[in-house]
Amino acid sequence: MTSALTLPTNGQLASSWTEAPAGSQPLPFDLDQLLALRVSGLVATRRRIHSHPELSGEEFETAALIARELTRAGLRPRLLPKGNGVICDIDGRPDGPVIALRADIDALPLTDCKDVPFRSTVDGVCHACGHDMHTAIMIGVGMLLGRLAEQGELPGRVRLIFQPAEEILPCGSLEVIEAGGLADVVQIFALHCDPNLPVGEVGLRVGPITAAADNVTVRLTGPGGHTARPHLTVDLVDALGRLITEVPGLVSRRVPANSGLLLVFGHASAGTRYNVIPSEASASGTLRVMDRDTWAMAPKIVSQVVQDVIAPTGATVDLEYLRGRPPVSNDSQAIQVLAAATTAALGPAGIAETPQSMGGEDFSWYLEYVPGALARLGVGRSGPNVDLHRASFDPDERAIPAGVRLMVQTALQALAAAG
Repeated sequence: MTSALTLPTNGQLASSWTEAPAGSQPLPFDLDQLLALRVSGLVATRRRIHSHPELSGEEFETAALIARELTRAGLRPRLLPKGNGVICDIDGRPDGPVIALRADIDALPLTDCKDVPFRSTVDGVCHACGHDMHTAIMIGVGMLLGRLAEQGELPGRVRLIFQPAEEILPCGSLEVIEAGGLADVVQIFALHCDPNLPVGEVGLRVGPITAAADNVTVRLTGPGGHTARPHLTVDLVDALGRLITEVPGLVSRRVPANSGLLLVFGHASAGTRYNVIPSEASASGTLRVMDRDTWAMAPKIVSQVVQDVIAPTGATVDLEYLRGRPPVSNDSQAIQVLAAATTAALGPAGIAETPQSMGGEDFSWYLEYVPGALARLGVGRSGPNVDLHRASFDPDERAIPAGVRLMVQTALQALAAAG
C-alpha cells in the first residue's frame, strides 16, 4: 500500500514521475521545474478527493476544495450558481482568444473495494471513473498556466471548467453552458482516463469518439391477482420477461446494423410474493447508438416496439424516454491541436489510435456550441486492467503529471493556432 501523502514509487524513483518523456519538448519558462515541485501535492489532492467522493449534483465540498487550491495558486475561481462546480479564467493577453479546458468532478454510487489508504470514506460512493484524476490534473494545469500569466507569457485566456453531474441526467454540462461557461470560447478540450492505454499514451480520433446515450424506463401496470388464476388478470411478470428479452433485439432490427444501437436493461422489478401476481412492474436501462441520425429516430422506434411487444399481454404501458447526450464528435482541427500537444508533451510515441466507444459523455453538449475534442489519457497499469465504472478501478497516478503536461501544451497550442 502507499501513503496518502507521498508519491508511491512502485519500485521506481519518484523523480521518474516528472521526467520529460523521450522525444518530448520542455514546457516553456521553467514550468517543468514547477510541475516537479507540485506533483506530490497534486497526488495528495487526488487522494483527498478520492477518499471524500460526492455524487452527481452534490459536489459542494469538492468544488470548495478546487476553489481553495486555485486561490492559493493566485487565481480567481468562481463557483457555479448551485455551488457544486467551478469556473476559473486565467487571464493572459487581453486581445487573445479564449480556450476552455474541462474536468468533471462527480463520483458514482458504488462501494470502494480497493485496499488502499485513500479508499472512499463515504459508504456507497466511489470515484470509479477517474474524475478525481481529471480534477487533480486540471488543478495542476491552473497552477502552471497561472505562472505563465503572471510572467505575461500567456497569449490569451484559458478557462478551466470543473463540471458537476457528468454521470447523470440532466447533464451538468448544460448547467455550465447556462451559466455562461462557453462565453467567448473558440475551442474546448477535455481528457478522460482510459485504463486500456498505458501511462504516456493518448488516444485520439477525428469524428465520433463516444456514443449517444439515453435512459429508458418502462412501467407496466395491471389489476394483479393470484398465481393460480393468471387467466383472470394480467401476468405482469410474464409481460416484463417479454419486454426484457424481446424488445432489445427487435429495436436493433429497425435500424442499420452499422449504427451500433444497443439497448440494455440494467434494472428490473416485479412483485414481492411467490403466489401473488403483482399490479406493477418496471424495467430501466440505457440506449446507446453510434450514429447521430439513428439517435434522432430512437425514441419513436423504442416506443413502437415496446407497445407492439406488450400489447398482447394486456398490460398498460408507461414509457419514459429521457434524452441524454449525443455522441462526442471531435473536430479535425482540434484533434490536430491535441496531436501537436501530445507530441510536445509526451513525444511522438504518445499518440495512439482509439476506437469509438459505446460509452456516453456529456462533453458532447459543449461541442454543439463550439468546436473541440476529447482525448483518452492512458492510466493503465502493467498486468490486467480494471475497466471504468468498477469499484476496483485504480488508475496509475503517474498519469497526473502526464495529463498536466498534455493539457498545458494543448492550451498553448490552441491559443497559438487561434491567435
